[in-house]
Parts: sequence; C-alpha cells; structure tokens
Amino acid sequence: MSDLEKEIIEKGLTAPRVTLESINSKIKGTQYYVFPGTTVTVALIELENGSSVVGESACVSPENFDAELGRKFAYQNAFNKIWPLEGYLLKEKLNKESV
Repeated sequence: MSDLEKEIIEKGLTAPRVTLESINSKIKGTQYYVFPGTTVTVALIELENGSSVVGESACVSPENFDAELGRKFAYQNAFNKIWPLEGYLLKEKLNKESV
C-alpha cells in the first residue's frame, strides 16, 4: 500500500473510489512492441473484460534508449489511461444505484 493510499484511509476517505488495487485486479496481461530502428515503445494492457489500453514512450536521443525503461514508461502511460475509464464506470454504477 502506498503512502498516499494510507493517508487517504487515515483521513476516512473510503467512499467508493478507484484504487490502484482495483485497477491492478482488472489487468489480464501486457504486451510490448518496439518499432524496429526507433526508440518508440508501445505497451498494450489487456483488461479482464476484453478491452485494451495502449501507452507509448519514445526516447529523443537514441543513445539514451533503454528497452526496459521504454517498457516501464509505456506501461505507466497506458496504466494512467485506465484511471478515467474506471472512474467513469464507477460513477455510472453509483448513479444507477441511486436512481
């Protein structure tokens, strides 16, 4: 559990919300691709429901390219795109429950 998550819980801010754990639990798998001759890395995160989210990274100077770092940056980029999707999904669910 991250320090930020601990702080949220300590402050009692535990109403329905999207969490790191809730997102991680919905990830089925990840694939990576580096375009030949480039520093462009793409990460595809496949979610349990069959949806996919794509993230990318690119290194400006080829001398600085590191495939492992490229995967990490591309993964984080894709992962960050899941937050608003899950937020929308939760808001829809809460809205339907309140009707």
